[in-house]
Amino acid sequence: MSADPKTLIQIARQGGHEENGAPVDLGRRVRELRKARDWTLEQAAGQAGLARSTLSKIENGQMSPTYDALKKLAVGLDISIPQLFTPPRAGQVNGRLAVTKTGQGTAQATVTYEHELLAETLTKKQMLPYRARVRARRMEEFDGWVRHDGEEFLYVLTGVIRLYTEFYEPIEMRRGDSAYYDATMGHNVVSVSEEDANILWVTSLV
Repeated sequence: MSADPKTLIQIARQGGHEENGAPVDLGRRVRELRKARDWTLEQAAGQAGLARSTLSKIENGQMSPTYDALKKLAVGLDISIPQLFTPPRAGQVNGRLAVTKTGQGTAQATVTYEHELLAETLTKKQMLPYRARVRARRMEEFDGWVRHDGEEFLYVLTGVIRLYTEFYEPIEMRRGDSAYYDATMGHNVVSVSEEDANILWVTSLV
């Protein structure tokens, strides 16, 4: 199976639909925000300028905060008031982890690149990481520019590459060099070292 970077991104974007959450429980939402910051009740109350007992009652649904208390909570948590009533993104899972051992990523070969997809077991990712072996040696080997939605980060692992972009002069890059660019801008990479270069690509999926 062959796939260009745009196709890989489309594959990674596939997955289940987000489910509509129930109305937000303000107390639970405040508790989640506090715990996400690893704050105790005392620390959060101090940040918000509220009494500890007041914050405890809000979290346990024992009182409805006034608008002034909501403003203090939002300032203390460094968010806007609407965010207090906005649930976490549907389908979001905290503490996820995916480990890909060397050589165990899913291979996707093209004429110009050999891709190895990383962290493929995670669904609904916001980033697509993959390792690529650069076969191409000349721009003429590409069928036009590669371009797709999102932003992209490139890091040279081995060898020497030349990064071609639609609006900039070609850039020669060696091991340890990196580039971050708008992926809607046409871009292609060729290897200029004797051996095929290897690079790490991370593409945003949002």
